[in-house]
Amino acid sequence: MRSLALALVLVAAATLVPVDAAFAQSTARLRGTITAVDGSVMAVKTRDGRDVKLALADNVTVAVAKAARFEDIKEGDYVGSATRKNANGDAVALEVHYIAPTVAPGQVAWDLEPGTQMTNANVASKVVGTSDRQLVLKYPDGEQKIVVPAGVPIVRTVAGTRADLVPGEYVFVAAQTAPDGTITAQRIQVSKDGVRPPQ
Repeated sequence: MRSLALALVLVAAATLVPVDAAFAQSTARLRGTITAVDGSVMAVKTRDGRDVKLALADNVTVAVAKAARFEDIKEGDYVGSATRKNANGDAVALEVHYIAPTVAPGQVAWDLEPGTQMTNANVASKVVGTSDRQLVLKYPDGEQKIVVPAGVPIVRTVAGTRADLVPGEYVFVAAQTAPDGTITAQRIQVSKDGVRPPQ
């Protein structure tokens, strides 16, 4: 009976062991301006005015934004676009950016602005007019026609290094928040020469 009781106690204790911290972490997107970099810590003033310190992971990936042109977009290119609906119900691009083939295609709600969504898809066709530019993006479950106004940022990213993370540059960060509040940057896209990263 003692052995059975001890076993039950051990089983009960095991159920109280905290979940592995890796599973308890949450992922968030942060946007803002670098205010300082000190070793493996980067300070950012977020777009909503918060001062946030990010721990730079040992394997952090840095990508630098470079401007592209609408005219250079070709059928078959794999792009993402954050859009919002206009009064006519059309999806209007807030930005268009090239994405890696490892990024899943489809549409998801986005947090760039209230009511925005992100479409990741291949370019099926495009229209270049004097006052009307459009992309038709096709993904496995459907397609989306997107109006791309003149002046909307069109961006590529190229591989960068930690040396590109300097105060004053704007960043878009994929970060993980641990249960203790520590925020770790896993991937950072950073502006350069006035070109902001995809949002």
